[in-house]
Amino acid sequence: MSVARRERLVRRGLPVLEIIVVAGLYYGSAELGLLQQLVRSQITPLWPPTGIAVASLLLRGPRIWPGIALGAFLANVSLGPSLPVVLMIVAGNTLAPLCSYALLRRTGFSVDFDRLRDALSLIFLGAFTGMLVSATIGTGSLVLSGVLSSGNFWPSWSVWWTGDAMGVLLVTPVLLVLRSARRPSGVPPARWAEALLLVAATVGVGFIETTRAPLLFLGFPLLIWAAFRFQLAGAAPCALAVSSFAILAATRGTGPFAGHDLLTNMITLQAFNGSVSLTALLLATAVSERNQTQLEIARACGQLAAMVAKMTAGNHHLTLPDGEGEDGESTGSKEEEPGGRTPKPA
Repeated sequence: MSVARRERLVRRGLPVLEIIVVAGLYYGSAELGLLQQLVRSQITPLWPPTGIAVASLLLRGPRIWPGIALGAFLANVSLGPSLPVVLMIVAGNTLAPLCSYALLRRTGFSVDFDRLRDALSLIFLGAFTGMLVSATIGTGSLVLSGVLSSGNFWPSWSVWWTGDAMGVLLVTPVLLVLRSARRPSGVPPARWAEALLLVAATVGVGFIETTRAPLLFLGFPLLIWAAFRFQLAGAAPCALAVSSFAILAATRGTGPFAGHDLLTNMITLQAFNGSVSLTALLLATAVSERNQTQLEIARACGQLAAMVAKMTAGNHHLTLPDGEGEDGESTGSKEEEPGGRTPKPA
C-alpha cells in the first residue's frame, strides 16, 4: 500500500473514529446522568451529555454531529414510549448543541476560555439559550404522546432545560481544560501540596453536603480558592464536584432538601448549581484575564526599559561638536594676524 493511499485512508477514517468516540462518550455519560433522574426516567437535574456535545463541537467542528445523534438515540431508545417520540427527543438533543455551537462561533468564542467574554457567552448563549431547543422539543414530545399531562409541561420543561444547561456550564469547561492540560514542570512542592489540600477539602465538604446538615454554602469558599489560585483548571473541576455532591443530596432528600416536594427541591438545587457554575466561571476567567493583562503590561514595560537603555547608551557615543576638546578648550586653528601671518609665541 502506497504512503499516499494510507494517508487518504487515515484522513477518511479519522472522522468516523471521532464520531464513534463522541457517541460512546455521550451514551456513557447519559447512563450516569440517568442515575439521578427525578422526573420519569429521562429528565435529570444534570445532563452531562449536553456538555460533552457542546465541547465536542467546539473542539472538532460540526462534522461530528452524527456522533451526538447516535449517542442520543442509544441513550433514549430503551426509555421512549415509542420510536417517533424517541426520534423527536434525539432531534432536540442534537439540534440544541448545534445551536449553541453556532451562537458561540458568531460571538468569537475561544476554546482557550481565558476571557470574561467567553464565560459570559457560554453561560447566556451556549447554556441558557441553546438548551431551550432540547427542552422544548423533548418535553413537548412527551406531552403529545400522552406520557406527561399538559399540566406538567412547565415543571418538566424547567427541569429538562436547567438539567441541559447545567450540563453545559459544569461539564464543557472541564473538557476544555482537559484539552490544554499538560504535565507541569518546575512546579514547587508547596504548589502541589496546595492542590492536594484543595482536593481533600472539596471531598470533605462534599460529604458534609450529603449529610443532614444544611451546609451547601461551604462550597463557595472552595470555588473562590480554586479560581484565584488555579484559575479555570481548578475552578471547573471544583464546581463539578460541589454540584455533583449537591445533586446526590437532593436525590437522597438530605440536608436542605429534606421534607420538601419535588418542585421546591428542584428550585433549590438548580439555584445552587447555577450559583456554583456562575461563581466558578466568572471568577476564574476574570482572574485569568487580569493575569494576562499584568503580563502584557510587564512585557510592555520591559520593552520600554530596553528602548530607554539603548537610547541612553547611544547618547554616550555621540560625536562632540567641532572646535571643542574633552576639556572644553578650543581645538580649531589659531587666529591669523592681519595679512595672513600666524602669530608666533612670545
